[in-house]
Formats: sequence, structure tokens, C-alpha cells
Amino acid sequence: MKNFEDYINSGMLEAYVLGLTDSKETLEVEQMAAESDEILVVINRISEDFEGYLKANSVPPPATAKPFLLATIDYTDRLEKGEQPAFPPVLHQGSRIKDYVEWLHRDDMILPGNFGDMHVKIIGYTPGVNTAIVWLKGLSVQEIHDQEVENFLIVEGLCDITVGEEAYQLVPGDYFSVPLHTHHTVTVSPDVVCKIVLQRVAA
Repeated sequence: MKNFEDYINSGMLEAYVLGLTDSKETLEVEQMAAESDEILVVINRISEDFEGYLKANSVPPPATAKPFLLATIDYTDRLEKGEQPAFPPVLHQGSRIKDYVEWLHRDDMILPGNFGDMHVKIIGYTPGVNTAIVWLKGLSVQEIHDQEVENFLIVEGLCDITVGEEAYQLVPGDYFSVPLHTHHTVTVSPDVVCKIVLQRVAA
């Protein structure tokens, strides 16, 4: 297209910014931009508009996303190095801390020195059940689960959990199960590290 106005209105520049042009179209756009400051200005404006739209409509990931992602990478690496898959007991009302001593006392299940608000070590995984040891400190996390039931067993420290309008303080030995489709907030004092066995069970 030799008419710059037609070219600008063709949608080609938007496709270029989004990375949707093929190699021939990409070369064509870049040649046009080299020949016309007007085309270059429009490309920059389109880029800024898309970036602004994405920022305005982005949804921040939950605070738990990064710790669990790092824990998954760590667990995968451990398995690749020869660790055998484990199947910790399913958490329930009668669960006791001693049921998980095998994992709680492992040399590699320790809190690192650079601990932030949350640290996670996965101790067992199947498609239906994910079990982890979790350390929390100075954190308030709001969540809702639609596809998995979240169960806690407090090992050390204490934490407060609010489910709907009901508030509970959990201490070592306490078990708690969060109902599906229910907003809940877990809060831990910045002065206390709360260590828990956390299990997410597919609903």
C-alpha cells in the first residue's frame, strides 16, 4: 500500500504490534516505518494504547502463586535427582502432627534464611491431592477455591482464619477445612512464624 492513510487504517499496524504478522508482512511494516515517521509514530501510539489497556485490565496473581510455583519447580527437581514420590496421609479431623513426622523432620524441610512472607515445600503430589509444608509470617491472604478443598493442620505457631463472617484462631494440633466457594482470609502476625501441613484436594 502506497497510501499511508490507507495503510494506517488497514489494521496491519495493530497486527504487527501484537506479533500477528507473518515474515513478509513484518518486513513490509518495518520498511514503511523506515520511510515514514508518521507510520513509526502510529506504531508507538498503538503499542502504548495496548500496554495501557493491559495494565488497566490486568488481574494481579494471588500472593500464594509465586511460592507454590517455586515449590513445584523444587519438587520436580528433587524427583529428577532421585527422590521417590511420597503419599502423605489425607488430612482429616482426626489427623495429628505425628502423622507427618516423616516429612517434618527431614533435613531438607527447613525454613531458609531468606524467608519472606511465605515458603512452601511440596511433600507429596497426585493429580487429586497436593500436600505441602508451608511457613507463613506477616501475611494476610484472601482466597476462594472453586475446584479444590483446602485443609490445614497447624504444626507450629498460630494463625487466624476468617471464613465468611466466622473467625477462628488456630494453634498447633488444630485441623481446619475450608469449604468450597467460600471467601477466606488467613492472617499471620509478623512476629510469629506459622508452620502448617497444607493439603489441597480436588473437588
